[in-house]
Order: sequence, then C-alpha cells, then structure tokens
Amino acid sequence: MNGVTGIVLAGGRGRRMGGVDKGLQLLHGRPMIAAVLERLKPQVTEILINANQNLDHYARFGHRVIPDAIGGFAGPLAGLHACLGEAQHELVVTVPCDSPFLPFDLLSRLRKNLGDSDLAVAKTGDQPHPVFALVRTSVRENLEAFLSKGGRKIDSWYSTLDVIGVSFDDEADAFRNINTREELNSA
Repeated sequence: MNGVTGIVLAGGRGRRMGGVDKGLQLLHGRPMIAAVLERLKPQVTEILINANQNLDHYARFGHRVIPDAIGGFAGPLAGLHACLGEAQHELVVTVPCDSPFLPFDLLSRLRKNLGDSDLAVAKTGDQPHPVFALVRTSVRENLEAFLSKGGRKIDSWYSTLDVIGVSFDDEADAFRNINTREELNSA
C-alpha cells in the first residue's frame, strides 16, 4: 500500500484556553501533542505539524513544521492547505493537536471507506468530526480557490467535494478534544 502523510493541526490561537498554544499544554505531565503523535505515528509514513507559533518547540518532536501560507490564523483549512503542498504522499490524514485520545485505527477505517471520494471524514452518530479526515492531495487547488475567496468554514468547503462519512460510533470518546483549562484539568 502507498504511504499516507499525517498532518497534526496545531496552528490555532487557543482563544478558548486563554490564548495559549494548546498542543504544548501539559496533559499527564507531557504536551498534548505528544499523545497525539504517539497515536498517529504508527498509522502513517510521514508526519507534518502545522503550527504558527512556537515553531522551535514543535520541531523538537522530530517532524517538519509547516506554518500557514495564509496569514492571520485562518483556521484549520489554512493549515491543511499549507501541508497539502508539502506532503510526500497522495493521501493525508488530519488530526487536531487537542484530541489526545484519537483512534488507533483512524486511518485504516477512513481508508477502507474512502473509495473514489475526495475525502473521508470521521463521524459519531450524525455528528461529523471534520478535522479527523482522510484527504486526497488533488483537492489542493479547489481548497486554494475556496480560501482565496475568503472561505474559512470546513463544512462549507466540504460541500464542494465528494465526501463520505465514516462511522466511529464504537469509539465516540476518542474524538473528545480539549479546548479549555477546565477540560484539560478534567482529562
């Protein structure tokens, strides 16, 4: 099988956590991104970290760090856009830096269901988890056009593509993300 590039999206401002870099916040004594990388690494052949601050800290994890090409913290789509241009493989799987419980079988299940679609996205019940997705790099031009017109919402961009939802109802807790200090403390 061909390889897949893993993309950890850590390019946000962390507003709901008081403006700190969420991926570097400690969970059980280590940065949250460490847990994400631990779960993602066995599933992929390459990892890119999208970050827009603390680039040196992220580089210490041993993977290439790619900042957004579009300024102003334009959201996860800007991070995906930047990394699509750097990925060595035809497929990329995206995960956020603040979801340290992501499934160990995320890639295999998304890949099994991708078929001819542009993108496979994880969902639990009727709730999609849009930053947990397997994406073909061939959508980069479409994404660039969407971003250049001011588009930022993932759901709006997904509506322009052939997207398949993949059920993870049996692993719903795996998609829990940590957005606030309270959530971090309770995790």
